[in-house]
Amino acid sequence: MPEKYEIGDVIRMKKPHPCGSHEWEILRVGADFRLKCIGCGHQIMVPRRLVEKNTKEITKKA
Repeated sequence: MPEKYEIGDVIRMKKPHPCGSHEWEILRVGADFRLKCIGCGHQIMVPRRLVEKNTKEITKKA
């Protein structure tokens, strides 16, 4: 069963961002995801299939 991604969740990716952080906050969910790097604050848009393929774990928001 695919995991449910929600706005505000923090996901841990397989590969690190160039700043060294593996963790990203989800800002938008849909066909594309908007992610914000926890380490440096950089924001990116990524296709859903890449996020689903490269996610190691999901930490739900409090």
